[in-house]
Order: sequence, then structure tokens, then C-alpha cells
Amino acid sequence: MFTKQFILKKIGYALLHLLFWIGVLFFFTYFFGVNNANYQDTLSFSIFLMPITIATTYVSIYKLIPDYLITKKYWRFALYSLYTVIVSLYLLMVSIFFSLIYISNFEYADMNPATKNIIFISTAVYLVVIIVSGYKLLKLNLDQMSKTKALETKILDAQLKLKEQELNYLKLQIHPHFLFNTLNTMYGLALKKAEQTPDMILKLSNLLDYLLYQTEKPIVPISEEIEHIKDYIALEKMRFNDTLNVTMTIKLESENKTIAPMLLLPFIENSFKHGSIRNGILDIDIELTAGLDTVHFRIKNSNSSNTTSQQGIGLDNIKKRLELLYPNKHDLTIHDNGDTFEVDLNLKTFSND
Repeated sequence: MFTKQFILKKIGYALLHLLFWIGVLFFFTYFFGVNNANYQDTLSFSIFLMPITIATTYVSIYKLIPDYLITKKYWRFALYSLYTVIVSLYLLMVSIFFSLIYISNFEYADMNPATKNIIFISTAVYLVVIIVSGYKLLKLNLDQMSKTKALETKILDAQLKLKEQELNYLKLQIHPHFLFNTLNTMYGLALKKAEQTPDMILKLSNLLDYLLYQTEKPIVPISEEIEHIKDYIALEKMRFNDTLNVTMTIKLESENKTIAPMLLLPFIENSFKHGSIRNGILDIDIELTAGLDTVHFRIKNSNSSNTTSQQGIGLDNIKKRLELLYPNKHDLTIHDNGDTFEVDLNLKTFSND
């Protein structure tokens, strides 16, 4: 069922075409009447040319261009264009006889000079066809570009949503894994009724706040990540007592430097979970340097050649997150040397100053 808006649109479209062809009729009348004082004869000849011009133009813009040129069927486009030219030239020749027979009454000398020359007549007709076809081709290209841009936007939106869903999935995997280890530590201290338990609960509360709320942000100040790393290390120190030796070196060129949340903490957790106590000590060495547009993070822990690889779910998740958050802007190397396990991460970031 046709709506009122659809009908009005079609009427407006038809009126535009009508106005255009009226303009072409005036152009023909002026073009062929330059050297002829008989306005009526020139108008009659121009009116006779109009169906030929309209038919040739519409064949070009509604058949040849959209069906063959735009679809890259070049051989068919060339062949059917040739057919169109031949037929239109034949009809233009008929227009000369029309001028001779019906306008000049078989008096060749009385014919308008412009209507005697097939080249002159063809130039006027094909000029209109070429201009309209050029406009049609431009419009089709612009429409295609618009559709392509809209499609690219939809694809980018879909990719962005997929990336967000994958990131959320990875975060959901990280959170329970992290909390499980932390709660195990708290449970051990609670059994011993240790005095550190309240302080541990406070630090765990801070970590939970970071996990539940701050990680929803795309980026956080790197100083916040560092503070929660320190809280986590403090919690682990309560568990390990005198069997832990942690060395941390931090160099920040800017306090405004930002980073994706929960990006470095899983590396710390992995070292505590899988690191081995050698000679009665678990050694963990941490270095973090944040420049204006780079972040370098290195962590090394004591390891045992008898233990299995430390590359568990935590490192697998962080690798995927790095690929999603820092594509082609990170370099992650992992070295398992038997006695030590080392992770080295370089990030290319932007300055937030």
C-alpha cells in the first residue's frame, strides 16, 4: 500500500524530470535557432528531437550504467551502448527528413542550416545524454560510497561490541581466579587468629573495589594499578612471612600516565602462585618504568626445574587482553630458565599530560 509520503515523493520526482526536459527544450530551441528567424519551425524541430533525446538518456541512466557499467560488465556495456548509438543516429537522420518534409515542404534551401547537419544535431542530443549520464554516474558512486561507509561503520560497531564482550569474558575469568587465591590466604590467617587479619581484610576490600568497579573503566592511572599491586604483595607477605623476598623498583615520569586496569596485577599473582621457594625463600623481582609514551614492566621469580610451566590461565588471559587492548603496540616475552621464570612486557601508549 502506497503511503502519502511515497506518493508525494514520486510526484516531486516526476516534476523535477518535467522541469528538466522543459529546460532542454528551450536549450534546443535556442541552439538550433541561432541562424534562423523562424522561431515556430525551430520549436517544432526541437519538439521532434525531444522523444529521441529522452529515450536515449533514460536507456543510458536506467539500463546501461546501473546494469552493465556499475556491475563491471564492460563488454555488454560497450555492445549495448553501440546499439543505442546506432538506433539514436538512425532516429536523428529521420529528424532531418522531418525538417525537410514537414517543416520546409521539400524545399532544401528553406531548411534551417542547423537541421541539415547530422553532426550538429548529434552534438546537441549527445551533449544532454552525456551530462545526465555523468550526473547519474556521480550519484551512483556517491550512493555506493555512502552505503560502503555505513556498512564499514556497522562492521566496526560489531567488532567493537565483540571486543567488549571478549574483554568482559576475560575479566570474569580473572576475577574469580584472583579472589580464590586471596581468600585462601585470608583463610589461612584466620585459622591462626593472626593479628594481621583486620589489615588484610581492609586491603582485600580495596582490591575488591578495584576489581568490581575500577576495572569497568577502559583506562585507569597507572598509580592506581601500582597501589593495588602493593596491597596484593602486602597480603602475600602476611602469608609467606619470612619465606618471601620481594624487590620492587618503580620509575614514573608522569603521575598522569594511564593503563588498562588489571593489566599488570595478574603477572604478580602468577609469580606468587607458581613461583618456587629456593633455599627457603621465594624471590620476586619487579621493575616498572613508565615514560611519556611507553611502559616497561618486568617480573622475575625463583623457579624450580621440577615444577610444571607457570603459563596457566592467568597468563593466557593476559595475552588475549593485550592483543585486544594493545594490538601491535605491545611486546611480551616469557623466559623459563629453569631456576627463574621471567616476564618482560613493553607497551606503546599515549601521553596523558
